[in-house]
Amino acid sequence: DQQLLQCMEDSFGKIQMEHKKFSHTLESIQADCQTKQKAIEMLFQSLERLKKEKVDEQNMLAAMDLKADKDALGSKVDCTQFEASMERLDERLCKMHGQVSGQKQHCNELQQKLKDMMENKLDRQELKYFQKRLENIWKRDMEELENRILGDSAAGTRK
Repeated sequence: DQQLLQCMEDSFGKIQMEHKKFSHTLESIQADCQTKQKAIEMLFQSLERLKKEKVDEQNMLAAMDLKADKDALGSKVDCTQFEASMERLDERLCKMHGQVSGQKQHCNELQQKLKDMMENKLDRQELKYFQKRLENIWKRDMEELENRILGDSAAGTRK
């Protein structure tokens, strides 16, 4: 009996040790499980946030096509050719600006001449005075001529 008791106590001690090991392992597994559960919840939240914020695939493809078009344009335009064209354009603009400036100066000169001519031109009052004076001189000369003609005799008229 004693041996049996001893054997049972040893078995019971072993079972208690294994129980402690299992309890400790179980606690460790539960802690890991809780940590993994929190990580899974965070992943689900991240997934939901990404679904809300994700870029529309078509928009992304369109943006990529646009970028590809811009890249292709960069290879099609030669920088030296572009700069040369811009220099020619600048020269043409300068030439046109000179022509416009010359025309403007010519217009200003013509405008000044017209202004001077208008200032020198007689106004209507001066013309009326001049017309009356000419008419008076004309009448006076005509009267003198008539007086000379009438003042002479008939024989003088024949002469």
